[in-house]
Amino acid sequence: MDKRIEIIGIDHGWSNMKTATQVFTTGVKEITTEPAFFDNVVEFDGVYYKVGGKRLEVRDCKVENNSFYILTLAALAKELYRRGKKEADVLVSAGLPLTRFGAEKQEFINYLSRNKEVTFHFEKKRYKARIARVSVFPQCYAAVSDRIAALPERVVVVDIGSWTVDIMPIMDGRPQEQECVTSPQGLIRCMREINEECVRQLGQELEESVIQQVMAGKGNLPENYMAIVQGHLDRFVEKIYHIIKEHGYNLDVTPIVFVGGGASVMKKFGTQKGANIKYIEDIRANAKGYEHLGKVFLSTIKGKLR
Repeated sequence: MDKRIEIIGIDHGWSNMKTATQVFTTGVKEITTEPAFFDNVVEFDGVYYKVGGKRLEVRDCKVENNSFYILTLAALAKELYRRGKKEADVLVSAGLPLTRFGAEKQEFINYLSRNKEVTFHFEKKRYKARIARVSVFPQCYAAVSDRIAALPERVVVVDIGSWTVDIMPIMDGRPQEQECVTSPQGLIRCMREINEECVRQLGQELEESVIQQVMAGKGNLPENYMAIVQGHLDRFVEKIYHIIKEHGYNLDVTPIVFVGGGASVMKKFGTQKGANIKYIEDIRANAKGYEHLGKVFLSTIKGKLR
């Protein structure tokens, strides 16, 4: 095995799994027999799993079943393939909201490192990874970790994810943990409300992928559907503004950076256009940040993982 440690950042979202280069739906389904097609198929411990497709239902905890472990194997395979590797020592770099960081960090580390050496197949290719370490960092902070020096002395980072909205003030490059807030008002709830209204008015739902296209400014829907989607996105933006103001931040003057999947929604549908408002629209920003923080960590221990 190549003894160089591969640092792979993985953002375990409820809508999408993200790495520094890959995005795929947080969906996994066990297949009872050998599949006819192996696109996005993980084979692990003699069982086949199809990843992607319809996303998982949101649960209270990501470690209560095997789903996110299988999704992690798929993410590792996708990244290793891009790096021209099928066998490697790996540092898995992941994240949690800062408000749940202390309570959930060790359990998440134990879950992701349950097998110190794991062999599996992805799309019929064999992969072998030795998990040298699992490091867990605060999400939201990770999304800006590689550009901290360019940010104002005090800045508020607002990470709008699929399930939660995290508000993190950063002072002199350090998260102000006592002021961090996590609210369950993310994009999945917004999409549910859109579909509830579509059913009330039109008797039909929209696929989440269709709504996400509108969120990204690429949708092309019939006028009656578009009116419902845009109306709810306008209300979603106002709700986010209200949450920020409710916690004492002045939208006219406070330096604010929106990150996560909702950053593009805030930019496209928001009314706050001041120079104090910035956007990082790359939904892989946290995954890239985890990888950056993993590299920083690895440089401080100088090869002691081997």
